[in-house]
Amino acid sequence: MEQLAGFISSLFWGVVTFSVLVFIHEGGHFLAARACGVRVTEFFLGLPCRFNIHRVSRKNGTKFGVTPILLGGYAAICGMENANVPSAPRVLAAVHRRGTATTAELAGDLDLDETEIQDACAQLLSWGSLAPRYLDDDGPRDRYYPSAYASMPRDAAGNTVYEGRAFDRAHATSEGDPWEPTMGEQAFFEKERSRTYMGLGFFRRSAILLAGIAVNVLCGILLLMSVFSIIGFDVPVDKNVIGAVEQDSPAMEAGLQAGDTILSVDGVSVDSWISLTEAIGAHEGDGAIAMEVERDGSTTSVSIVPNDEGLVGISVPYERYRLSPIDSFQVSIDYVYQTVAGIAQLFTPTKTMEVLDNSSSIVGISVMSAQAASLGASTYLAFAALISLSLGFMNLLPIPPLDGGKFIIEIIQGITRREVPMRVQTALSLAGIILFGFIFVYVLRGDILRLL
Repeated sequence: MEQLAGFISSLFWGVVTFSVLVFIHEGGHFLAARACGVRVTEFFLGLPCRFNIHRVSRKNGTKFGVTPILLGGYAAICGMENANVPSAPRVLAAVHRRGTATTAELAGDLDLDETEIQDACAQLLSWGSLAPRYLDDDGPRDRYYPSAYASMPRDAAGNTVYEGRAFDRAHATSEGDPWEPTMGEQAFFEKERSRTYMGLGFFRRSAILLAGIAVNVLCGILLLMSVFSIIGFDVPVDKNVIGAVEQDSPAMEAGLQAGDTILSVDGVSVDSWISLTEAIGAHEGDGAIAMEVERDGSTTSVSIVPNDEGLVGISVPYERYRLSPIDSFQVSIDYVYQTVAGIAQLFTPTKTMEVLDNSSSIVGISVMSAQAASLGASTYLAFAALISLSLGFMNLLPIPPLDGGKFIIEIIQGITRREVPMRVQTALSLAGIILFGFIFVYVLRGDILRLL
């Protein structure tokens, strides 16, 4: 029963810690995308799942919610997939002219293959430029694309609800209503593209990619500062005062209590914790230790027989300290530096395996989260801060599909003025996934061995 309780506790705190920190990371991407004018269709706590609880924002059309797979979070930023279907401008205009159309109808109107029509509609759907219309014979919604698509609600300028305040709701069409583009097909398409990640320049793309990392680092710093400045932290104090008495220990049997002041041990005066422990350690033989104890202004003598290890069962006193905001910020920056230095050792061949051996998977993090939570708010928040810093800087590694890897691709594209081919990006992402798969298995193996 105790093992089951420990498992449930580890599972709970692991899910809470990991999900919240990943959700915060995705929140950084979400906020940066909205600040750059990019559409975000969904922002969820938890991994994508057909079953979820959500609410659609009337302000910007984003679907906010939570899924039952609480292992992180995600933000569906439009245009992150580097898709480019040549017929997309024509398909976009044709759907809006009809209001609602099946892929078969569009193929007939535009004299195109239905597969190409579906690819174009899938691209435009991911941009928030079209709305899906599932027919009865389409199959499960989470497995297949719909066979029909509808126009988005648009105002006279072509804005949709995703444009927020720019959308003239009072004079807009409804979803599925015919709408004639007020500009040419290509201009209409380019306007839609400008509201996606693909339509941005280098600096704004980079801001969206790095925002999640920045928010994780900021979160880690703020959590550490709250521990050091607001909650405070306990520091051992060199006083000849008992901090705590262990249960069923020789000290408890002798009647000692937390807060008692030890004046002498075997006739030797003590005035600090160091001198107290030295005097107890200097006791020879199996006889009792004579102590002179002061409690509430009165002095008494007690005799204690140490256990087989020579211990009496008392611990050092602690006092709670709080740092000034400036000092706590400096200490937090030291933690940031140590985190960066630790991750950087992954690229030092002589240190790589040592770093991996000392790393933890989600299993180890879950166990440590539960242990940290059991020690109090300050310990748990400090632990969460370190995980947030690690999560942020690990995402900065120049390995696709991590944010750092995508950022490197953006730098290459910015320098060469040419897009890296999609097949190359896919191959690099696949290689990165395989690499992290091996690392996960190796680290998970270490966690299991430590737990056993």
